Amino acid sequence: MSGVNEIRSAFLDYFKKNGHEIVASSPLVPRNDPTLMFTNAGMVQFKNVFTGLEKRPYSRAATAQKSVRAGGKHNDLDNVGYTARHLTFFEMLGNFSFGDYFKERAIELAWNLITKEFGLPKDKLLVTVYHTDDEAAGYWKKIAGFSDDRIIRIATSDNFWAMGDTGPCGPCSEIFIDRGEHIWGGPPGTPEEDGDRFLEFWNLVFMQYEQVTKEERIDLPRPSIDTGMGLERMASILQGVESVFETDLFRHLIEVASSALGRGPDADNVGSYRVIADHLRSASFLVADGVLPSNEGRGYVLRRIMRRAMRHGQLLGASEPLMWKLVPALVREMGQAYPELVRGEPLITETLKLEETRFRKTLARGLGLLSEATDKLGAGDMLDGETAFKLYDTYGFPLDLTQDALRQRNISVNLDGFNDAMQRQKAEARKSWAGSGEAATETVWFGIKEKVGATDFLGYETEQAEGMVLTLVKDGKEIAEAKAGDEVAVVVNQTPFYGESGGQMGDTGNLSGEGFAIDITDTQKKGDGVFVHLGKVAKGTVKPGAAVEMKVDHARRSRLRSNHSATHLIHEALREVLGTHVAQKGSLVAPERLRFDISHNKPVSADELEQVERMANEIVVQNSPVTTRLMSVDDAIAEGAMALFGEKYGDEVRVVSMGMGLHGARANRPYSVELCGGTHVTSTGDIGLIRIVSDGAVAAGVRRIEALTGEAARRHLDEQDRRLKAVAAALKVSPADVLTRVETLVDERRKLERELADARKKLALGGGAAAGASGGAAETVAGVGFLGRSVSGVSPKDLKPLADEGKSSLGSGVVVFVGAGEDNKASVVVAVTDDLTGRYSAVDLVRVASAALGGQGGGGRPDMAQAGGPDASKADEAIAAVKAAMAG
Repeated sequence: MSGVNEIRSAFLDYFKKNGHEIVASSPLVPRNDPTLMFTNAGMVQFKNVFTGLEKRPYSRAATAQKSVRAGGKHNDLDNVGYTARHLTFFEMLGNFSFGDYFKERAIELAWNLITKEFGLPKDKLLVTVYHTDDEAAGYWKKIAGFSDDRIIRIATSDNFWAMGDTGPCGPCSEIFIDRGEHIWGGPPGTPEEDGDRFLEFWNLVFMQYEQVTKEERIDLPRPSIDTGMGLERMASILQGVESVFETDLFRHLIEVASSALGRGPDADNVGSYRVIADHLRSASFLVADGVLPSNEGRGYVLRRIMRRAMRHGQLLGASEPLMWKLVPALVREMGQAYPELVRGEPLITETLKLEETRFRKTLARGLGLLSEATDKLGAGDMLDGETAFKLYDTYGFPLDLTQDALRQRNISVNLDGFNDAMQRQKAEARKSWAGSGEAATETVWFGIKEKVGATDFLGYETEQAEGMVLTLVKDGKEIAEAKAGDEVAVVVNQTPFYGESGGQMGDTGNLSGEGFAIDITDTQKKGDGVFVHLGKVAKGTVKPGAAVEMKVDHARRSRLRSNHSATHLIHEALREVLGTHVAQKGSLVAPERLRFDISHNKPVSADELEQVERMANEIVVQNSPVTTRLMSVDDAIAEGAMALFGEKYGDEVRVVSMGMGLHGARANRPYSVELCGGTHVTSTGDIGLIRIVSDGAVAAGVRRIEALTGEAARRHLDEQDRRLKAVAAALKVSPADVLTRVETLVDERRKLERELADARKKLALGGGAAAGASGGAAETVAGVGFLGRSVSGVSPKDLKPLADEGKSSLGSGVVVFVGAGEDNKASVVVAVTDDLTGRYSAVDLVRVASAALGGQGGGGRPDMAQAGGPDASKADEAIAAVKAAMAG
């Protein structure tokens, strides 16, 4: 039992048998401690449990916690490869008691594990305690049988742990092993304590006090235990090797790297192999936990880690990208314990490959320029800051890489000069920022971005986190505080809130802290990556520097995710059904619905929409995982990824893939592949159901599709079902027979309408009040036959056929029919038999009638013309006006 995976399992099994809940490792990006860049200890996820803010259903826990120390105050990056024990990524094994057992039981559990389970020789072990902690010293004597010389009392803060300036704290007891006289070093507390002979591998923290103020410390009502054992260090002890890099896990990774490079490690290059193995772990786990390389914050630290490893790969002779080839070996070694590695393998591989491909160009150019700039410098000299800044600003060669490259030649960099050049560049950038209107209001965000940096977005992985308020903005200006009732914009160092972009609406939720709460109604992205939380202070007063707990409205975010993923599936289905000319031209992803516009120059038929909906839902029911990769824009598009209209993409993009094609050329291939920075469901089945509710034209060649998903789609279908059942009940048939019954009723109605129209025509031609007409029988006007009538119940389109029949009955003459509509508007038709068109024009006569009806104009042919008017009550005046015009 000495392999890394065996040790981890043995530790967790031991504490499980001793009544501890085995808790999964928390992510490397802390959700509950804004002061930390990365999770660096097992207790981080239990911070709120120790302080009493959070309750768990267990009082004992044990974890194997993945940890990174490569940024902020906990930074081991520069030591990796140069020492036997420093790592940027490590696993911390720990057991915890939340007000349950305390010192005696903690020491007993630790002693039994390391001596009975792990079999460490008792005579090689020694411990430290805080110099005033007689209680812990007494338990070590009782349980381990240690003499006073094996219990070293330390008076410094090394053996007294505190969560912060205030809060829980307490003395520590560290366990060491003597690795033998052949290794230089002395026991803790001696001048040689920094050597490697006496190796500390487990720290027991006895959390028994609360620091109320700087001067006041009181006893905790429920003392607790927090321990941390370095897995890699314990592996080196049990495997009898002097360096953590000689343990089985690192040996395997180094062997894979050696095989890929075609050469093995030796005394001159072993440090580079160690850097690659360690940094591979850090980079892979960080990407798996949602961190992507960037020039800000956590992403910048990740980029430093990646590029440092990549540079060492090049020093070893790698002629092409190396790191991505090693990922499968890491997944084989650690994927069982950490399934997020398995899930994230495609994204990790793509990210490393892209970063190294781009970096190799930067590295070759930068090293060449650096060589020229330092050609005349020797050991102990200093590179001027202006040159270092030019390498960074103009050629993209990071400062830390310049420092690392010069370190082997014992040449330093003038950091003051570098920082001066950086400040001058920022000042010039501010001067060039000009604008009016909306652009001018954005200047506040430009300054904030420059001052506090971009916001770390945690929302791909979580909907809840802690952060620190960096600034408050009201009415376009930064303010010192915001009180209850104030509408304010809040900028936090990190956030799970998605800022509106790509058509997806921003998140809502709440921010809260000690004595205050803010209701967030929207989240926007301002400047270059500043997430702005817009809301109203519900209670208390908030100031910059305050710690906040951030909670996204989970139900709303879930609906947004479903709707966003559904747009991808519908988009691809439309392209499959209508053709590849279809492209998205804008979208709205709201919690209650989705809407997007596509390029298509004709209506989408009902059958086509039905086919699109069916295809999209086929992918939904696959319940296939939605995967994300990081790629260059060119590579992504080359692989068939869709880029959306109006979106701005950087050099690196997230490529979201979902579903497996079922039909034609798309069969057995990724179905939807798009460039997208939005939030999406984990699996397509999470969408539940897609229902397209409308299609319409919004511009020439642009159609708008609207759809619903999940519960909204179900409610829509329920409502349609209720309406169908109501119609069926009214028709006294079953829902299945509604269509047949309605078709029969429509046919009957049409038949009746035709019969009614024929009857009205006959009645109109027959005259008389009973016929629904006014006027008389045919008469003679100016020696010409004349038939003039006002009719009701005859539609305007039926007046011309009626006039034709009137002409036939007259044989020779003029016919006038005035029809009254339900809205009291009138329509008039004048017809002239062919033998009289030389004497009378139907167009002239109909205009006379229209004028009498209060209208104007009219048109047609000399033998038949039609017009209208707003006042049907003047039908008789219209007929009389035509008579007068004929009489001359």
